[in-house]
Amino acid sequence: MTHQPDRSHGWDAIAEDFMRLRSDAGVSTVRNWAHGLGEGATVLDIGCGHGLPLTPVLVSAVLSVSAIDASPKMVAAYRQAFPAIPIACEPVEDSRFFDKKFDAILAIGLIFLLPEHAQRQFIDQVAKHLNPKGWFLFSAPRQICEWKDLQTGRASSSLGIEAYRTCLAESGLAVIATDEDEGGSFYVSARKI
Repeated sequence: MTHQPDRSHGWDAIAEDFMRLRSDAGVSTVRNWAHGLGEGATVLDIGCGHGLPLTPVLVSAVLSVSAIDASPKMVAAYRQAFPAIPIACEPVEDSRFFDKKFDAILAIGLIFLLPEHAQRQFIDQVAKHLNPKGWFLFSAPRQICEWKDLQTGRASSSLGIEAYRTCLAESGLAVIATDEDEGGSFYVSARKI
């Protein structure tokens, strides 16, 4: 029997703990961003986890939501909580983004889980799957840093805001705003130009 690599970067193994411990950090930032998109905007939430607390924020803004997560356990919980929302269980590195373009893409708590080359490829894929003038919101530490994730024990790294700004520009996206939530998480809002 061959051992399959964990394409969820360790999150499937700790899914129950994550679902139990997930805080409301980021809700106000995502709410402000979501309400600026306009009713009916199509939004893809990448790395959605089990959907809480952010999917209700997107739904309350009357957005057309689709979701992707690599953890089978979290996808199962998401499907149970939000049966009407399309969700794909696949790693972002291999995702086809539903073979669609979106008005906005959200990636909270995801990009820094990927190696540097994969972060750059991810930004490029996001840009390719955004409609003209589409929005991208993601979280990552402002500074260049590396650390071991407290929950999964796996390596995480932030390229830092200047490198993200450059990567975004190379993919046709411009940083419009940055924000910091009550828990100290840093957010970048970019738009396709």
